[in-house]
Amino acid sequence: MRIVTTLPSATETVAALGIEPVGVSHECDYPPGVEDLPSVTASRIDAEASSGEIDQQVLDNSEAGVYSVDTELLEDLEPDLIVTQGMCDVCAVDEAVIENAVEQIDANPEIITTDPHSVADVLSDLERIGRATGREDRAREVRADLESRIDAVRNRTADLEPAERPRVAIFDWTDPAMIAGHWTADLVEWAGGTYGLADPGERSRPREWTDIREYDPELIVVAPCGFGLTQTAENAADLTEREGWEDLTAVREGRVWAMDGHHYLNRPGPRLVDTLEALAPIVQPELFDEGAPPVALEEVAVPFETLTDRRGANAEPKP
Repeated sequence: MRIVTTLPSATETVAALGIEPVGVSHECDYPPGVEDLPSVTASRIDAEASSGEIDQQVLDNSEAGVYSVDTELLEDLEPDLIVTQGMCDVCAVDEAVIENAVEQIDANPEIITTDPHSVADVLSDLERIGRATGREDRAREVRADLESRIDAVRNRTADLEPAERPRVAIFDWTDPAMIAGHWTADLVEWAGGTYGLADPGERSRPREWTDIREYDPELIVVAPCGFGLTQTAENAADLTEREGWEDLTAVREGRVWAMDGHHYLNRPGPRLVDTLEALAPIVQPELFDEGAPPVALEEVAVPFETLTDRRGANAEPKP
C-alpha cells in the first residue's frame, strides 16, 4: 500500500506499524531517514521567527492558508491512502487542504483524518490506521506496549494525596501565552500533578496572564509547539519579562523546565508515552528516582535556568 502522511505524528504512527510512507510533510523528521522522503507540503510561515512573529504570520495568512500541497508530486506518488488531521489548521496541514488537493489529481486515495484530543484518541487512531493498512495485529501489539508503559507510571502515582500533587502549568506557546490542552491534562495527572488551567480534551488557547498568576503554578514546563530546546531558549523572555514571573511559586522554588515541544509534548503519536516518562520524574522526582526512561531526560527536557541566562529580565514587563 502506498501511503502519504501529512504531519509528523502520522508518519511516526505509520512507522510504528512497520510501514515507510512514499511521501511525507515538510515537518516530518522521525524516525531518522523520513526527512529524505518526498515532501508533499510546504509552509508559508518562517518557522525560525520569534513566537510573536510567527503568531502574526499565522494571522496574516488566515485567508490564503498556512500550508500548501504539491499536487503534481502527490499525483506522481499515486497514493492509496493519505493520513492527515483535523485538529488544528495552524499546527499542520488539515483535512480541508488535503481534500482540495485530491480533487485536483487523478488518483482517488482513501483519506484518514485524525483528530485526537486525549491519549485514548491517539491510541484509537493507531488501531484505526492499523486496520486501514492491514496491520491490525501490529497495531494491537504497539498499543499494548504503550498502555503497559503508561500503567507503569500511573501505578506509581495512583495513591498520591491531592496535597502531594503540585499545581502544573505547561505552556505550548509564549507570545501570546497559551496553556497546553488536549492530552496534556492526562499526562500531568498520570505523572502525579494537578492541571487546573485546562480540562482533559480542552483545546490549547491563550490565557490571561493574570489568571496564570492567580493559579500560581508550583511547576512550569515551557514546551512551545514546533520549538525545540534551542528555539525555546531564544524566546524565553516572552515569559521571564512578564510582570510577576519571578513571584510565581515555580520560579521561586526553581521548578521551571523547558521541554522539546516539537518532538514530544505537541506531537500526538507514539512518543507521547516518552513524554509521559520524561514528565513523571519532573513532577514527582521522589517517586521516579530509580531507573531511566527509554529516552534520556536531557534529550527531552532541561531545567529552564540552564537553558537561558534570562538576559533582559529588567526590561519593560509584558501584560
